[in-house]
Amino acid sequence: MTSSRSLSATPKPLFLILSLLHLCLLTTSENSIHDLLQSRGLPAGLFPQSVKSYNLDEEGHLQVFLDQPCLAKFENRVHFDTVIKANLTYGGLTGLQGLYQEELFLWLQVKDIIVDDPNSGLILFDIGLAHKQLSLSLFEDPPLCNPHSKGVLEEKNGGRKSMGFQAQR
Repeated sequence: MTSSRSLSATPKPLFLILSLLHLCLLTTSENSIHDLLQSRGLPAGLFPQSVKSYNLDEEGHLQVFLDQPCLAKFENRVHFDTVIKANLTYGGLTGLQGLYQEELFLWLQVKDIIVDDPNSGLILFDIGLAHKQLSLSLFEDPPLCNPHSKGVLEEKNGGRKSMGFQAQR
C-alpha cells in the first residue's frame, strides 16, 4: 500500500516542474523580435511587423525569418530578404546579411546598425560606402512591409544584366 502512495506522490512534483518549464518556454517564445531589440538598446522598429519568428543563440547570432521578401520605408526604401542574419550586441546589429537600403537608385547592403548613445537620438547605418546617421524616431514602431515587385530584386541583384541587357562581345 505504501508503494502506491509513493508512486502517486512522485508525479506531482514532476508535473509541477514540467508545468513551470512549459510556462518558461511559452514566456520566451511569446517575446517578439521587437521586445528583444528594445532589451538590447535598439529601437523596436528595425524589423517589420511581419516577422514570423527569430532565433538567437548563446553567442548572439540572430536569424530573423519573414514569410517573404518585402519593402518598407524609413527615410529611404529598405528591402528585407526572407532571412536576415546579424550578430546582436547591446546597441548593435553587426555583420548584417539580407537587409538592403536604396541610395540614389542603387540597392546597397546594410552591414551594421549601431546606437552608440541613445540620448543622441541618432542611429548609425553602415552601408559600406558610407555611414548614414538617421533619427531614432524613424524606428520607434515596426513598419508595414509590403511584398515587392520583381523589378526590385532585379535592381538589387545585378541591375542591367538581370533585366535583360546582355554584355555584347
